[in-house]
Amino acid sequence: MSRIPLLPAMSLVAAALVLAACNKVEDTPTPAAAEQAATQSDAGAISAADFAERVKVLSSDEFGGRAPGSAGEEKTVAWLEAQFRELGLKPGNGESYFQEVPMVETTADESTKLKLKVAGKPRELAFGSDMVIGTRSGQTRVDINDSDMVFVGYGVNAPELGWNDYAGVDVKGKTVVMFINDPGFHTDDPQLFEGKRMTYYGRWTYKFEEAARQGASAALIIHDTDGASYGWDVVKNSWSGAQFDLAPADDPEPRLPAQGWITADVARSLLADTGHHLDELYTAANKTGFQAIPLDASMSVDLTSTVTRKSSTNVMALLPGSSRPDEAIVYMAHWDHLGDHREADTDPAEDTIYNGAIDNATGVAGILGVAQAFVAQTPAPQRSVLFLAVTLEESGLLGSKYYVAHPSIPLDKTVAVINIDAMSVAGPSRDMTVVGKGSSELEDILARHAEAQGRTLNAEATPESGFYFRSDHFNFAKAGVPALYASGGDDLVDGGVSAGKAAAEDYGRNRYHQPADEFDPDWNLDGVVQDLEALYGVGRDLADNDQWPNWYEGNAFRAARDSLMKTSAQ
Repeated sequence: MSRIPLLPAMSLVAAALVLAACNKVEDTPTPAAAEQAATQSDAGAISAADFAERVKVLSSDEFGGRAPGSAGEEKTVAWLEAQFRELGLKPGNGESYFQEVPMVETTADESTKLKLKVAGKPRELAFGSDMVIGTRSGQTRVDINDSDMVFVGYGVNAPELGWNDYAGVDVKGKTVVMFINDPGFHTDDPQLFEGKRMTYYGRWTYKFEEAARQGASAALIIHDTDGASYGWDVVKNSWSGAQFDLAPADDPEPRLPAQGWITADVARSLLADTGHHLDELYTAANKTGFQAIPLDASMSVDLTSTVTRKSSTNVMALLPGSSRPDEAIVYMAHWDHLGDHREADTDPAEDTIYNGAIDNATGVAGILGVAQAFVAQTPAPQRSVLFLAVTLEESGLLGSKYYVAHPSIPLDKTVAVINIDAMSVAGPSRDMTVVGKGSSELEDILARHAEAQGRTLNAEATPESGFYFRSDHFNFAKAGVPALYASGGDDLVDGGVSAGKAAAEDYGRNRYHQPADEFDPDWNLDGVVQDLEALYGVGRDLADNDQWPNWYEGNAFRAARDSLMKTSAQ
C-alpha cells in the first residue's frame, strides 16, 4: 500500500482491505457453482504452499525491505525474472522482462528544523516528532524565508462541486496549511462530497498538487489519525529516509518546493497562538463558502537534501493469447517496500528492515499464483495475459504511472486490470471486499465467481480511508482502463465480522509500514487461495471471450474508457 505520502494510494493497500480476512466457504454452493469452482481450482493449481514460499523468500531480510534503487531491488527483480522464466512466460516488454523507470532519489536532512514566527515569537519544529518535510523539486537545497502562512481548509478546488478553498486568496510564495481528507468528513456531513467515502480531493497527493498549481512555496497537512486512516508513526516512517519520484520530464503534475505534515498537537498550539481554535476551524472549513484565513505566522526552512538520479525497474511477463494476442488482461502488484532504516547510531539489536510481507510480497506471490493457473489452463487463453510487477508504489504509485505513460500493451487494447495489493491472511471469509465497489462491470464478473464459492461482495469497511486512490490500479483507472481491486472480506468463517475487523485493526496498528510486517508460517492461507481462484476466474472469462467491460454509467472514468474504445475502433 502506498506510502502515506507515500502516497497511496492503499495500495495501500489498504489497511482495511489488507487487513481484511480471506475467505473460504461454509455454505454449500449449487452444483453448477461447485463445478465452476472446481474447474478454476483444477486448472489453476493455485497452492497455499507455493504462495507461502514465495512470500517467505521475497520478504526475507536477504531482500532488505525491497527499497527501489537498493541492493534489495537488484535481488528482487532478478528473482522475479527467474520466477517468470520458470513458469514459461515470455518477456513482457518487447524482448525484455524489464522496463526502466527513471527516478530521482531525495533524502532530506533529518536535522532540519521548521522555524516559525507566531504572533511575533520564534518557534522551532523538529523533524519526526513535530513535523516531516521534504522536496520533490530535485534541488539539493530549498531555502524559504518568512513565508506567510495561510489556513486553506481542506485545500480543495472542485469547480464541479462548487467548492474552492482558494477563492479570494493569493497564496503565491506562501505556506498553506490544510486538513487531510474531504470537506464533510470531520463533521460527518453526508451532503458534502461523498460523505464518509474519500474522494481524490481528500488524498495528500492531490492537496500538494493543488497547492503547487496555486503557486504556494510550501504546504503542510495537519495530521489526524481518523482523517488520514493511519497514525503519526506511519507518516514519520514513510517520510524518513530516501524518497523517490519520477524524473520531472516523466511527471506532468506540478511540484512544490517543499511539502510535509505537522502533528495535530503542533497545529492546535500554532493556531491557538494566532487566535484560532482547531476545533472551530474544523467546523468553519466544512461550510460552503469557507474563506481561507491568513495566519499571524510565517515559516522559514533551510532544507538540505541528498539528490541522486537513478532508475528503478518494472518487471513484466507475457502469456501470448492463442487467437487475439494483441488484446490483453493485466494482473499487477507492486514489489517495492520501504527498505532498511538502519543508521550509524542504531542499536544493533533493533529490527530496522521493513520486510513488507503483507504489503506487498503477498500481491507479488498472488500474481505468480495466477500466472501458474493460466499456464496450466487448457485450452490456452485466447487473449494475452500480462503479469506486471511495478516499482515505486510506496513513493506515490510511480512505477504504474510510468507504465501507463509507456505501456507495452496499448491502453486501447488493454481489456482490464486486476490489482493485487496486500492480501488478507486472517483466514477464509464469507465475503470479498471490493475497494471502490460500484465502479465497473468487472464487479459483475467477480460476483459470479464469488457466488460460486458461496460468497458475497461488499464495499470496503472504511471508504473514508481512500484506499481506491492508494494503489496502482488508480493510474489505469484515470486513463480509462477498467480496474478491479478486491481481496478477502471482513466476515471471517472463524469468528465473523468482529474477528475480521479485529484482524484489520491489529495489522494497521502493529504491522502496517512497520518492521513487524513479516512472514508468519502460522498464517491461515485458505482464504488467499480462494481469493486468487476468484480473481483468476475473472481474467479467464475475459481472456476467453470478446467482452470489453466498461465503467458503470455515471462513473468519472467512463468518458476516458469510451475515448479509448473510439481510438481502438478507428
